[in-house]
Parts: sequence; C-alpha cells; structure tokens
Amino acid sequence: MTPSTNAQWLSQVEEETLEPDLPICDPHHHLWEFRDERVAHRYLLDEMLADMYCGHNVRSTVFIECGSMYRQHGPEPFRVVGETEFVNGIAAMSASGLYGDCQIAAGIVGTVRLEDDPAVVGDVLDAHIAAGGGRFRGIRSQASWDPARAEKNGRNVVGPDRFIDPNFQRGMGELASRNLSFEAWCYHPQVPQVTDLARACPDVTIILDHFGGPLGNGPYSSQADEIYAQWQRDISELARCENVYAKLGGIAMELNGFDWHLQATPPDSLALMQRTRRYYDYTIEQFGVERCMFESNFPVDMVSCSYNVLWNSFKRLTADYSASEKAALYHDNAVRVYRL
Repeated sequence: MTPSTNAQWLSQVEEETLEPDLPICDPHHHLWEFRDERVAHRYLLDEMLADMYCGHNVRSTVFIECGSMYRQHGPEPFRVVGETEFVNGIAAMSASGLYGDCQIAAGIVGTVRLEDDPAVVGDVLDAHIAAGGGRFRGIRSQASWDPARAEKNGRNVVGPDRFIDPNFQRGMGELASRNLSFEAWCYHPQVPQVTDLARACPDVTIILDHFGGPLGNGPYSSQADEIYAQWQRDISELARCENVYAKLGGIAMELNGFDWHLQATPPDSLALMQRTRRYYDYTIEQFGVERCMFESNFPVDMVSCSYNVLWNSFKRLTADYSASEKAALYHDNAVRVYRL
C-alpha cells in the first residue's frame, strides 16, 4: 500500500477527538525521507503536523532514530550523526512558532554502535550532543532478530544476542557517564535480554519500545495466546528492574499480526483498543502508571490506523483512570524521562 492509497484507506474512518484538552507528549515518532524501493515515502514536518493537528492536544514530541539522513561521507561511525543534524533542523523550525505551539522533536534519540571501541562510542555520542543543539537525549539500538524475518531484522543486528554481548554492555557505560538514556527495540524472544541488560547497567535509564515487539505473523500467526503467555512472564520479570520504563504503543505494525491493513476498512478506536487491550493492561499493571507512557510510533503504525483513531483508542482504554494517572501516562512521564 503506497502512502497515497493508505491515506485514502484511512480516511474511511473519521471520529470526533476524545478528551481534546488532555495534554500529550508523544515520546515516539520518526521523521524521514526515503527514496528507494524499500519505502519510497517522506514524513517530515508538514506530514507530521497534518496528522497531529487532528484535535488531540499534543504539546511536545520525541524523535526516535530510524536510519534517516545519515552522512554520505566521513568516518563510518560518525555518519549516524547526520540524522541528529537533520532532525535538529526540523526541531528548530518547530521552535520558531511558525508552525504552531507544539514542540516537534523537543527530544532527539539517535543511535551508535555500542559494540565499537569505547573511545569511538564516546566520541560519536559527543558529536550527537553537539549536533542536537541541547535536544539530544539518548540512543536506540536494535536487537530485533528472528530467523523467519531475515532481511527485516534490525539495523546492525546479525544474531539473536546483541543485548547480552559483553562489548555492547561495556558501551552502555558511555551512556551512563553522559546521563543519556537507552531505547530498547527487540522482538519478544529478546525481552529477557533487556532484563539482563538492565541488571548489568542499573545506572542507565532504559525504555522498552513497543511492548518488546510481540510477533504475530509468519510462523507466529497461529500462536497468539502462547506468545502472550510467555510475554507476560518475561515482562513481569523485566518490570522488576526499576531503571526500565515501558512505552505503550507500536503494536499496530504488520509484524504484530493483527492484519488490519488487509481489511477493506481500517479499525475504529474501539476495535483497536479491544483487540490489543490485554498488552496495555498487563504492562501498566506490572510497571505501574509512573513507569509507562503512551506512544504513537508514527508514521509506522499508520499502516493500520490514523493518528486521531490511535490516540482515541488510548483514551478509551483509560476512560476510568484518574486525572493524575492520565497526566502521567499521556504527558508527565515522557517529559520527565526525556528531560524536556
């Protein structure tokens, strides 16, 4: 489905925005322009604002690395800094106020190969900090690996054990010394490795992305309940690590196996919430309201729903929560964790 046909498909479901005054910090979105057969898609400031200004009160956002706009030249380890330079430019545009009150990319999360020599890792992080104009907050490294997904495994991921590589864990020390956070993206079989990493690096704030990536397509398409049961056990153990926070979202991707993108019409917010609710409820139960935050994962989750429908689904889920609990989940926790 191309971006244009996806927009037409999404437009079939329009909803009134729920709780439009509730302040939101969206702590997980991407900005990119890819010009190849892989994506052939742009999602820059105008595209993001078109999604966000649908009625929800989004006050600020955090950009998460996505392999966009790396430098073409220069030492290989430093090419990733191009992404931070690119995003900081968009953040500066947003900060001008010309595009509205929302602060896009108020926090920036980039990437670095933590397995590299610690001196190199430190120099790359310092280059990110300099390029970020006061907005750089941490890195994301991917450990998403599954033998059935082959070319769709994460960047720099060559096997299933990246997070428990001693060299990788050594590199985490460079984050701790700079008060930078670590963003963990993996598939559900690697969630126990996030726990190992958190215990080995208690001085680093770790944020688990997208519920730890429960896979639901391919060979996993008939194992939803078995995978959920194992995921529960692994998430419960991870939640015991007090330096770990959980993002609530990023579960409307094709890899999660709900197959909304194959339907004639997209799901409305009630259907979206009901189908995925058990992941949200259990994560909040285990981590507590004070260590969770809702995320959009846009434009990736656009494959299944619009921005308005997605946040409406969250608000349906928390309809009975107190005002203080909603403030924490939608805004305050993200602002605190990313030091906005």
